Amino acid sequence: MENSQKSSTGLKIGLGLLLVLFLGASFVASKYYNEGKETEKALISEKKQVMNDLNNMAKQYDEAIAASEVKNQDLIAARDRITGLMDSLKVSQNSVNSLWRYKKKFLALQDEMDVLMVENDKLKVENQYLATSLDSTQVQLAERTVFTDSLLVQNTELANVVEDAAALQTVGLVGMGVIERSSGKQIPTERARRSDKIKVCFTVAKNMLTEAGDKELYVQVIDPKNNVLGSNEQIQFDGQTLNYSLISRFNYENRNLNVCEYISVLDDSKFEEGRYKINVFNDKELISSSEFALK
Repeated sequence: MENSQKSSTGLKIGLGLLLVLFLGASFVASKYYNEGKETEKALISEKKQVMNDLNNMAKQYDEAIAASEVKNQDLIAARDRITGLMDSLKVSQNSVNSLWRYKKKFLALQDEMDVLMVENDKLKVENQYLATSLDSTQVQLAERTVFTDSLLVQNTELANVVEDAAALQTVGLVGMGVIERSSGKQIPTERARRSDKIKVCFTVAKNMLTEAGDKELYVQVIDPKNNVLGSNEQIQFDGQTLNYSLISRFNYENRNLNVCEYISVLDDSKFEEGRYKINVFNDKELISSSEFALK
C-alpha cells in the first residue's frame, strides 16, 4: 500500500515537471517566433529605404545627363549600374547578410557619384567659359562693326550720323528652352514638353554716342504656329503696329551689357514643337533676329 502511494506521488511529480518543461518550451518558441517577425519587418523596412536611396541617386544622374549638352558616358554607365543593383535588390532575400551587401554597394556607388558629379560640374564650367569667350569675341566684332559703320557715314548729314550711330545695337541673340527647378536652378533643354520657360539672351553693345540711362527694347518671340508668345501686347510707331512678347528694361551705362529675359507658358499649356523666331526692336527698328528649335 505504501509503495503504491509513493508511485502515485512520483508520477504526479513527473507529470508536473513535464508540464513545466512544455510550458517553458512553448514560451521560448513563441518568443523566438515574435522576434523573428520583428526582425523580418525591420529588414523589409531597411530594404525599402535602400531602394528609395538608390532611386533618388538614379534621378540625380538622369538630371545631370539631361543637363549635359554632350552625352557623358561615365554618368550613363553609373546610372545603369544603379538600375541593375535596384533590379537585383527587388528579388533578393530579406536577410541581414544580403541587405548588408547591398548597403555596401550603395555606399560605394554614392562615393562614385560624388566624384562624377564634381567632374561633370567642372566640365560645365569649362563649357560655359568657352561660350563666354565666344560671346566676348562676337561683342568685340560688333564694336568694330559699329565703329566702321560710323566712319562710312562721314559724308552724310551730321544730324543723321549722330542719330544713327547713337542707336542701341544688340549682338549674340540666342533663345532656348529651360527647365526650372524649385531651387531656382535652370537647366537648358531642347524638349518642348519639358520646357518651363523660354530664355532669351543678348548683349547690348557698347556705344559711347548713346546717352546713358534707363532704356527699353521690345522682344518678340514667335512660336511654330506663328503666335506671338508672352504678353502679346501692341504698340504704335508712326502708324505701324508692333506685337511684342515683353519689354526689356535696363540701365545703360555706355558699356557692354548682358541681358536675359524669360517667357512662361500660359495656364497649364506646353510649348509647341518646332522652330521659334526671336526679334528685338529698338522702337520700330528691327535690330536683331535669331531662331532656335524645340523638339
